[in-house]
Amino acid sequence: MAKNVAEQLVEMLVEAGVKRVYAVTGDSLNYFNDAVRRNGKIKWIHVRNEEVGAFAAAAEAELDGLACCAGSCGPGHVHLINGLYDAHKSHVPVIAIASTIDTGQFGMDYFQETNTTKLFDDCSSYNQIATTAAQVPRMFQAAIQHAVHQKGVAVFGLPGDVAKMDAVESETSMQLFKSRPVIRPQDSDLHLLANCLNEGKKITIYCGIGAAEAHDEVVALAEKLKAPVGFSFRGKMGIQYNNPYEIGMTGLLGQPSAYHSMHESDVVLLLGTDFPYQNFMPEKNKIIQIDESPERIGRRAKLHMGLCGDIKDSIAALLPLISTKTDDSFLKAQLEFYGKVKENQLSYVKDRGEENKIQPEFVADTINRLSDQDAIYTVDTGMCCVWGARFIDGTGQRKMLGSFNHGSMANAMPMAIGAALAHPERQVIALCGDGGLSMLLGDLATIKQYTLPIKIIVFNNRALGMVKLEMEVDGLPDNETDMINPDFALVAQAMGFKGITINQPDDVEVAIANAFAEDGPVLLNIMTNPNALAMPPKIEWEQVKGMTISMTKLMLGGKMSEVFDTIKSNYKHLGEVL
Repeated sequence: MAKNVAEQLVEMLVEAGVKRVYAVTGDSLNYFNDAVRRNGKIKWIHVRNEEVGAFAAAAEAELDGLACCAGSCGPGHVHLINGLYDAHKSHVPVIAIASTIDTGQFGMDYFQETNTTKLFDDCSSYNQIATTAAQVPRMFQAAIQHAVHQKGVAVFGLPGDVAKMDAVESETSMQLFKSRPVIRPQDSDLHLLANCLNEGKKITIYCGIGAAEAHDEVVALAEKLKAPVGFSFRGKMGIQYNNPYEIGMTGLLGQPSAYHSMHESDVVLLLGTDFPYQNFMPEKNKIIQIDESPERIGRRAKLHMGLCGDIKDSIAALLPLISTKTDDSFLKAQLEFYGKVKENQLSYVKDRGEENKIQPEFVADTINRLSDQDAIYTVDTGMCCVWGARFIDGTGQRKMLGSFNHGSMANAMPMAIGAALAHPERQVIALCGDGGLSMLLGDLATIKQYTLPIKIIVFNNRALGMVKLEMEVDGLPDNETDMINPDFALVAQAMGFKGITINQPDDVEVAIANAFAEDGPVLLNIMTNPNALAMPPKIEWEQVKGMTISMTKLMLGGKMSEVFDTIKSNYKHLGEVL
């Protein structure tokens, strides 16, 4: 009996190394589902919402190199959109199978009809729909090649009638070809770069996710240049560990130390980072950027030099051209300042809070101390990102996943699903906001269904915390940011696994330790302080003025207690503002 197109697709996914398909089955996707079942080498993961499937696939792809999700015609593949945007903006290779109505119904406004080519065009590097069996193997091979080598989303549109057609053998290659070319600037550019760095008196290196595989090379370069090393949130886990030159993060979530160092430097060397906020970039010094994608060069800052290259390859070629500096006064000054920043940060940990107002910094620090050296963390966008960025340390084995480029709410729990399925041998911890978790609460049932030992820590501040802060620094009193939540611990229990609510600071450490010791999933609903603020390293006068105006408006509106609680909870920030 001849195999059908759906079976052919599954065989190609197996050949490419895909282990799972995250999807909700139905309609035009059913033949593909059946092919997965009969093949037996790929597991169908039945998520409750396709958005969760796309986020889970994005997490698996970032950890292991390639993953797959799917959605059935119309609403099913529309639900994929948010997670696919996240994967594409994070530059991780995901195959999305968007099954759709039969080809004979195209253009007839048929039930659940959508135009997959238009729909996915802005969140994919490859986006085609097959209308004949002969197209399928060639197009699907091209989709996989695009996803892996362009590091993004590839969407393959699959009409229901095409899925059950007899497969046609391809006239061209069907397997995935993986390559790792050496990419570095040409010799003349490397010599110009070396001259600039050798002449510079005060140099800061700033690393992004593109430098994550070049840890040792970055440290060796920093040692020669006597240069402090800052990093982005995505770059933290790959650069921070075993790095005597690290000075933390800058940007909205970072610390003053990296911001200060970059602005005090003669030369700033940006390695594998597409840092999005120009207002944190220095303007009066020489900025040099190296990135493997030349289209990113120069779009965040005015550059002295812009070079294309893989960071590991480029630094390896650059190191022999660099003279070892003897003056380490700039480095010592920046490390000393960073030490004071870390000491100040600990003051937030020591102030553990009170009943139903547990300090989130204390919670995050406790997670950091008690979790495994190779733990995988997922963080929700918003305040959870702040606490993860500032209090979870890199070890060289840990991974931190989040919606760092797309900035979506609700990503942490779905990403934890993908991480736990891909790496059952590792501890997976989701740092969830109450706002984020509420959005996709139904997929707690997926965690139960597949017995995933995820530890979900809910930072329950009963508000959209980051949005509240955004409004206040703009001089607006926060409006409709408060949340009336269910008891998340009881929701977890209703889903079939352990859920515990923590109201007292004294109970936090034992609760987290016990949760980590459990074999199965656990949800800790921790009642954190809704008035805890996350001050950025660069505080503009307009922000101070906006905050003052906001607090005044709240007082005039009769919300004196809220203003008092905000000031009381954040008195330690006053020294950073004044």
